[in-house]
Amino acid sequence: MAGLAAALEITRRGFPVVVHEAAGHAGGRCRSFFDETLGCEIDNGNHLVLSGNICVAAFVDQVGSADTFLDIREARFPFVDLETDERWVIHPNRGRFPWWVFKPDRRVPGSRAADYLTALRLLATDKSATVDKVFGGNANVYRRFWEPLAVAVLNTPPDEACARLLWPVFAETFALGGDACRPLIARTGLTRSFVDPALTTLRKRGANIRFGQRLRGLTTSGSTVTTLQFSGETIEIAADDTVILALPAAVLASILPDSSPPETFHPIVNVHFRHDASTAISPLPPILGVIGGTAEWIFCRDDILSVTVSAAIDLANAPADEIADATWRDIDKVLNLNSPERPATRVVKEKRATFAQTPGNEIRRADTRTSHENLFLAGDWTNTGLPATIEGAIRSGFNAAKLLLNRP
Repeated sequence: MAGLAAALEITRRGFPVVVHEAAGHAGGRCRSFFDETLGCEIDNGNHLVLSGNICVAAFVDQVGSADTFLDIREARFPFVDLETDERWVIHPNRGRFPWWVFKPDRRVPGSRAADYLTALRLLATDKSATVDKVFGGNANVYRRFWEPLAVAVLNTPPDEACARLLWPVFAETFALGGDACRPLIARTGLTRSFVDPALTTLRKRGANIRFGQRLRGLTTSGSTVTTLQFSGETIEIAADDTVILALPAAVLASILPDSSPPETFHPIVNVHFRHDASTAISPLPPILGVIGGTAEWIFCRDDILSVTVSAAIDLANAPADEIADATWRDIDKVLNLNSPERPATRVVKEKRATFAQTPGNEIRRADTRTSHENLFLAGDWTNTGLPATIEGAIRSGFNAAKLLLNRP
């Protein structure tokens, strides 16, 4: 997504672009594929995108795919605590004044308005503070609100996660009211909402998109990059050419030995079930939070029920059948399906889904500008000020394009 975003912004300004994509598809982890077991198209992973994500909105506007998202009018996040069987809805109001925190039916049971204003602590916290240190005072609200939110956003256990990374997310969504918190969920899949429209737009603008082009290395002369080395092909970089590397952190380290990107990563596990959920609670919400179970978030779309577990350090090592059984039990209980027999399932493990967003790794994030005057970096792991999300990836691409376009 970082590379696509950069290419879109550059071609929008009328400059020619060549995209060299290592894989046979675009989009990285943000993509869909046809699964033979389920007999339908599923997303590689579930991504929670919100209406306040300004770079996602700009991307969608450029590629004209707004009509491919569900029309969700209100910010409503249902939760279920499997240990107590309590159910509640986090329901931010429209407008910037957060009067919803004063309404017991719009917040965590047993919580107070002041429990949500603790987000302001993020403004004064230092770089070494972890999520549990900042928000762990009220165990009830921490377990049922701050912890699931932080784990979903940072994909890092809260006792390790860098708390400061939550502030820009909060400032651009919850702090702006319910209109900035509406979930943006693709109707049919991430590829049709993000990737295919981006490729179509780029081709219309004359971009040359080359798949199966894995970068093996590059050469430099002085402060400029002079060649890009692919398998079986070396491309000369002309004096008026500029290069953006939108590579995973681990790959960049092998291409630019003098770089020091984050070195540790955390997994995300997604489990997709094909099941007729017509017997479930009605109407079926597009997303539910789960407390006290194996599942953390359940996404509901037609006959596909998907579970996402972030920072799944132990779960990712478990057998797929064990993961599927545990998460299906959670779905069955949460949605009142009364269907203990597990349906067709696909377990997707992303062992290196994002870099571990710890204080130590936060300071290792690379700047967009490099020591080479014609080389810039993009990627959700670069120093965007945001967590490693789709919003962060797209913003990194826009940032790289802006610097490139301002280059003399």
